[in-house]
This record gives sequence, structure tokens and C-alpha cells, in this order.
Amino acid sequence: MSALPPTLPPPPPRAILEYGLSSGNAATVQLLGLCPLLAVSTGLVPALGLGLATVLALTATNTLIALLRRRTGRDVRIPVFITVIACVVTAIELSMRAFLPALHGVLGLFIPLIVTNCALLGRAEAFASRQDPARAALDGFAVGSGFLLVLLALGGLRELIGRGTLFAGAGPLLGLPGLEWTLLPGYRGFLLAVLPVGAFLLLALLIALRQYWQTSRRAPRPLPADHTA
Repeated sequence: MSALPPTLPPPPPRAILEYGLSSGNAATVQLLGLCPLLAVSTGLVPALGLGLATVLALTATNTLIALLRRRTGRDVRIPVFITVIACVVTAIELSMRAFLPALHGVLGLFIPLIVTNCALLGRAEAFASRQDPARAALDGFAVGSGFLLVLLALGGLRELIGRGTLFAGAGPLLGLPGLEWTLLPGYRGFLLAVLPVGAFLLLALLIALRQYWQTSRRAPRPLPADHTA
């Protein structure tokens, strides 16, 4: 078997969290997983369901791959990674079908499509296969949480603008009727927000706001006025 990928210096936990949540965010920086992100974010409940499934899949696959990295040759690592990811996602899908069948029916094909999310294979190759299981699990949790936050922001905006509600359908889908909020009674809704074009426009807005925030943080502060002149 060929040599394993070189082990990277262990980064501090704070750097791992910062990368997954902000500087390396899978959705707004790397633009990965946009198909399910745009399709499922019609409301907060489906966004929450897919986001939590992605967090669990990333955390579990990163941990398993880190545990198997010394037993996996370099030549077969990609097939092994894909097999591990497929097994984990299949287990998540079957669990959701058994315990949350209504939510599974709403998400449909997008749960098994987590297997094709480049973020999972990318983190497996770039990080989990070169780090210890604890840091690999933290990296998977951070990257998945960053994706979840963008899903929630997009789903919340689309639902609020499109229907004037938040967590609509939480009763039948999650069994939590107390979460359903009608924030704008009598609101007729704005159809564009819940259509695919609305998802593209609102995601572009989120990316632009993030870029503006990052640029403003890096902008040099003006020097105090010189009153001695």
C-alpha cells in the first residue's frame, strides 16, 4: 500500500470552529451543497431537518475516517471515504424515515443526496484523514454547523417574506405544534421569496452581506485628527 497522506500539525479547536463557521463556510465561501441548500430552504422546518442531518453526517464521517486512516492505503482512500459517507447517510435516512416520516417525505431525495455533497468528501480528504478523531469530529461539527446556520438564515428569510410565518408545519412534521409562529397575521405573502429565483437572490444577499462585513473588518481605521498643525 502507498504511504498515507502526511499528517498536518494539529490546529487549535478555536481555529477549527472559526474555519467551519466563518472563514471556510461551506455555503457562503466555498459555495458547496448549493442544490439542497436552495431547494430545501423554503421554510425553517425543512431547513432545520436537512441542516441537522448534514451536521450529523459530517461529524460521524469525519470521526470514522480519522479512526480508519492508519488502516487505509493511499490508493484506496477515496473509495473507502465514499463508502463510509454512503453508510452514514443511509443510516441517517433510515432513522429519519422511521422516526420522522413526515419530515422525511418533505425532504425526499435530498437526504440521500448528502452523499454527493462535496463538503463531506472534501473534509474527509483535507482534514479527517490527517488528524486525530477528536479534532476530526470537531471539524465535521463546525463545517456542518456553518452549513446549518446558512440554511436556517435562508429558510427563515424565505418563509418570513414569502408567508409571514416561522416554523410553519412544525406540528405535523416534528410533532412540536408550539413552535409555529404567525408573525404577520393577514399577510398575503410574497411569492417570489418561495420560488427558486428568490432562493438565489436571498443567498446572493447573504453572501454580499458577509463580504461587506469581512471587508469592513479589514478596512484600516482612520488616524485621529492632528490638532497640533
